[in-house]
Amino acid sequence: PRVCVVGSGPAGFYTAQHILKHHGGARVDIYEKLPIPFGLVRFGVAPDHPEVKNVINAFTQTARSERCAYYGNVTVGRDVMVAELRQAYHAVVLSYGAEDNRVLGIPGENLSGVYSARAFVGWYNGLPENRDLKPDLSCETALILGHGNVALDIARILLSPLRLLRKTDITDGSLAALACSKVKRVWLVGRRGPLQVAFTIKELREMINLPGARPVLNPADFTGLENAVKDAPRPRKRLTELMIKTALEKPGEKTVEAQTVTAQAAAPREWGLKFQRSPQEVLPTADGRRARGVRMALTRLEGSGDSAKAVPTGDVEELECGLVLSSIGYRSLPLDPAVPFDSQRGVIPNSSGRVEGIPGLYCSGWVKRGPTGVIITTMNDSFDTAQSVLEDLQVGVLDASASREGFGAVESILRSRGVRPVSFSDWEKIDAAEVARGKAAGKPREKIVDPQEMLRLIGH
Repeated sequence: PRVCVVGSGPAGFYTAQHILKHHGGARVDIYEKLPIPFGLVRFGVAPDHPEVKNVINAFTQTARSERCAYYGNVTVGRDVMVAELRQAYHAVVLSYGAEDNRVLGIPGENLSGVYSARAFVGWYNGLPENRDLKPDLSCETALILGHGNVALDIARILLSPLRLLRKTDITDGSLAALACSKVKRVWLVGRRGPLQVAFTIKELREMINLPGARPVLNPADFTGLENAVKDAPRPRKRLTELMIKTALEKPGEKTVEAQTVTAQAAAPREWGLKFQRSPQEVLPTADGRRARGVRMALTRLEGSGDSAKAVPTGDVEELECGLVLSSIGYRSLPLDPAVPFDSQRGVIPNSSGRVEGIPGLYCSGWVKRGPTGVIITTMNDSFDTAQSVLEDLQVGVLDASASREGFGAVESILRSRGVRPVSFSDWEKIDAAEVARGKAAGKPREKIVDPQEMLRLIGH
C-alpha cells in the first residue's frame, strides 16, 4: 500500500513511523510546504529546551527508511490538491497542524506593539513567515495574555540572561533584538484563577528559578487554595502548592532556595501572574498608533475545576505596558475545499482519525483533535490514526491490490505546475550548513530563516 502524509511535524512523522513499523510492505511519502521538516519541534519548542528536540533523531531514522520519502517545498491545496493525492495513494493522512492563531476579538488588537504568541515564537525560532516581525522591545513592561506553557516560554525568553540564550539555537536576529531589549517586567494574565492555569510544573519551576528574575505572586490570590486542592489530581495539587509556596516566600527566608531568593530580591527583572482578568481593549497612545496598556474586566468564577467559567463582575482595571502578546491558542485552517472542516472547533470532523464521509482520508495531530497537548500526546494520537489505517487495510476497506502510482503520479502534476520538491538529503545539506554556522558561534546551530537561501544552498 502507498500512504501519503501531509505535514512533517510530530503528527506526520509519528503516523508514518507507526505504519512503517507495523506493515512490512507499506510505503509512506511525507509532503511538507516548507523546504525543511519537523514542524513545531523546530519552530515551536523553546530554544532553551534542546532535550525536547531529541525526537528529531527518531524522525530522521524514519525519513531515511527505504520505504519512506520526504517531499518538502510542496503546498498541498495549491501545488497539488487532496483529490489528486487520493487518486495517487491508497490512503491520505492530513497532519498539517494549526498554522494560525486565535484572535482576541477586542478593539486595539491591531495596534503596533501587539503580537500573537505564535508569531513571536516563530520569530525567535526562525519560522520563515515570521522572520521580519521586528517586535518593539523598547518598553519596560510586557503583558502576556494566557496561562499556558507557550506564555511561560515567551516570558522566559524575554527575561533570560543573554549568556544562557547565546548557547541555544535561537536565531541570530532575535538574539540581537533581545540584547537591546528594555523589557524588565512581564505580567502573565489569565481570565480564570490559579486552579485553572494550563502550564505545567516543570515550566513553572524553570521560570521561578530563572537567574536575575524575581517572581511576584500576590499571596491574596492563593488564600484557601490548600484546602480546595486537597483532593485534586496530583499534578494539579503539586503545581498549586508550588505557586502558593512562591507567593508566600519572603526574600531571605531560610529555605533550600535561600540563595536564589536573596539574589532575586536584588534581581533587576521580575515577572508575575495575574488572575481573573479578561482583556477588553488594547489602549492606544495619544497618536492612536501604538499600544500603551490594556483595559481588563475583572472576573469571578462560576463552577470549579477545569470547567469553571470566567464571568465579568463589571469592574475594570488598566495595566500599562508597551508590548502585548496574546497567547490564547493556535488554530487550524481548512486546507482544501474538498476536505470537510468544522470551523467552530477548528478541526477536521473524524472518528479515530477517519475523516467523516471520505473513505481513505485520515487526519492526525492538532488538525484532528485541536491544538492542545505536548509531543507525547500527539504521538499517541498519531499512533491511533495509524492504527485506523492499518485496520482498514486489513479488513479491505482500503483495497491495496488496486495499483496506485504514489509519487510517480504526483511528480508529473508538480512538474507541470513548475514545483520542485526538496528531498530529505537536500534537507540534510541545509542541516549540515546550519550546524557548521552554529559551531562558529558556539551554538548547536544557526538556523537559516530565508527559504530562498535554503533553496540556493541546495542548488534549487
